[in-house]
Amino acid sequence: MAIALPPLPYDHSALAPHMSSRTLEFHHGKHHKAYVDKTNELIRGTDLENADLVTIVRRARERGEQQLFNQAGQAWNHDFLWQSLRPAGGGGPSGELAERLESDFDGIDGFTERFKAEAVGHFASGWAWLVARGERLEVISTHDADSAIAHEGVVPLLVLDLWEHAYYLDYQNRRPDFVDAYLGNTINWDFAARNLDAARGRASVAA
Repeated sequence: MAIALPPLPYDHSALAPHMSSRTLEFHHGKHHKAYVDKTNELIRGTDLENADLVTIVRRARERGEQQLFNQAGQAWNHDFLWQSLRPAGGGGPSGELAERLESDFDGIDGFTERFKAEAVGHFASGWAWLVARGERLEVISTHDADSAIAHEGVVPLLVLDLWEHAYYLDYQNRRPDFVDAYLGNTINWDFAARNLDAARGRASVAA
């Protein structure tokens, strides 16, 4: 059973002007689709042919199958990315997630500063994450196709794609502006809260 390209959870134009429909058409319909197609090609006829995507990512990393890890990791990261975005996002969370941001980052402003520094300062391609590790929330980044889901003890809550294809059509080389747009206008705190429930053992990770 092949893995599938999931549909976007919103219309191509839903994140404009912060992320244009043209960017989403290319990013989802071409970049993401290519990772899905290549993953399916690589697992065809193997013991992973009927595995779910998380299992494929983790097994490829364990086995040192770098080509498969790159393609499957990028496919999973993009699945998670689309849910980390929402129209009319931004602001801040409520409930337990707000309390955790307060205790671990001194509140939403501290988180925003920490996340922007990590995302803007990350060299070359990769991903910026808000994750739960044990009883604490952390901001981390991973390089290239590396995925938070592949690291033991780490539960991803949110992610932002730092590859240039994620923002070049809209922001050219201005990654800081792209990160600001995410934090201020498209970040999906409801999705993060559901994933925090997973970290606390109350649900499964949403992607």
